[in-house]
Amino acid sequence: MISPRNAGLAVAGLLLIRAAMAAFLPLSADEAYYWLWSRHLAAGYYDHPPAIAFLIRIGTLLFGDSEFGVRFCGVLLSIVTSWFIWQAGLAILRDGTKAALAVLLFNLTLMTGVEMLAVTPDTPSIAATAAFLFCLAKLQQTQDGRWWLWAGVAAGLGLLSKYSGLFAGAGAAVWLLANPRARSWLTTFWPWAGGVLALLIFLPNLLWQSQHQWMTFAFQFGRVSGGHLTARFLGEFIGAQLGMATPFLLVLAVMGAWAARRRDDDRFLLVALIAPALVYFLIHALHDRVQGNWPAFLYPMLAILAADAFAPGPGWRGWCARLAMPVAAAILLLAYLQAATGLIPLKRDPLARLLGAGMRETAQTVGDLMRENGAQAIVTSDYETTAWLRFYQPALPVVAVDQPNRYLEAPIVRLKSGPLLYFADQAHMFDAAFMGSFARLKPLPDISRGHDAGRYWVYLVDRPEAVIQGRAP
Repeated sequence: MISPRNAGLAVAGLLLIRAAMAAFLPLSADEAYYWLWSRHLAAGYYDHPPAIAFLIRIGTLLFGDSEFGVRFCGVLLSIVTSWFIWQAGLAILRDGTKAALAVLLFNLTLMTGVEMLAVTPDTPSIAATAAFLFCLAKLQQTQDGRWWLWAGVAAGLGLLSKYSGLFAGAGAAVWLLANPRARSWLTTFWPWAGGVLALLIFLPNLLWQSQHQWMTFAFQFGRVSGGHLTARFLGEFIGAQLGMATPFLLVLAVMGAWAARRRDDDRFLLVALIAPALVYFLIHALHDRVQGNWPAFLYPMLAILAADAFAPGPGWRGWCARLAMPVAAAILLLAYLQAATGLIPLKRDPLARLLGAGMRETAQTVGDLMRENGAQAIVTSDYETTAWLRFYQPALPVVAVDQPNRYLEAPIVRLKSGPLLYFADQAHMFDAAFMGSFARLKPLPDISRGHDAGRYWVYLVDRPEAVIQGRAP
């Protein structure tokens, strides 16, 4: 068993590596897209609640429109989240060594290494869930009802981060109803006051939704309905979590959850907070894909459960404990090296495609083409291309003419005449009807992004037969 001091040093090293990667790696398309949100702050957006936009705005105010500026608050939240997990582990397990181990295991998972580096709504969602867990753990330990108010603050911030925060609230309800000691809180003022406080913090987004046809709710909760019953996605979901948690850590977490199943056990709080989301994901996986990042907010609880089950010794459980950290560290290191250097020469490297590998140079090439051909603006047909061009060449006039709900706060542009440069990923080309709306359409040479990460079609178009309306994000 690793000592608390060594665990702390290892966590500090992981955080430093994460900060270095945050400064070095190019932005993913989603990160650049959320950066666009941060340029037009609002109480809500098409895809998610607004917390991520405000965090990116803080980082770029401090460090400019750079990769590190966009990701700075994610790095900061890594530290805050680690502290919450440490304190929650102390309160629940009453063991300083296991609490420190939980923080290390959390930071060793590939899920944390990705989601607390690449700034997405999962980043504040994980932090808010860890804070919510910490508040309930302190409530359970101290029996001081005021912790319900802090739990309400954490829950409200979680809902402003991502709607998966609803599952954490459902988990708290499971704990209240199932745990005999916790049930007595229902007859007091405190949990209800915490719930009202969470609702008040979440209220700005609710008001924004009511003024925008509840578009984010429709987008997110529309995924609940799915296709035909199949086991295909269930195996995919389990396999994805074996990779994101790393195999031996996930096995330890399952063992810890089994040991904590008694409802009168303090550790039952961890199981209760996980249960509603896990049930939903398993049901959803029976008819549709569960994206690998969806369970990210459950990892603070899983890390503490894994630490609780960590017991080096004879037998297969001992082997899991001995292999958990070195295997997780190797997987995380390999992922970082592949992202940074393309260490393994993969054809159409998925990490290079996900990150903006070569996009800075591609954006420069597009800008040169626009000027050489006298184009007035660049027309794009997908949010990924739009976001990357705007981030890596902010002076370029880029007009997004598809999915206008993604850019509600951006000014509307009406394209009538004059040459334009149509630039699009081949997977997102407009149909023939759109292309036929121009009187002149001249193909230019394709552009390939670095590491064979993507290929783009480029057209010089002119004199649209009809007015084309888009937004300048």
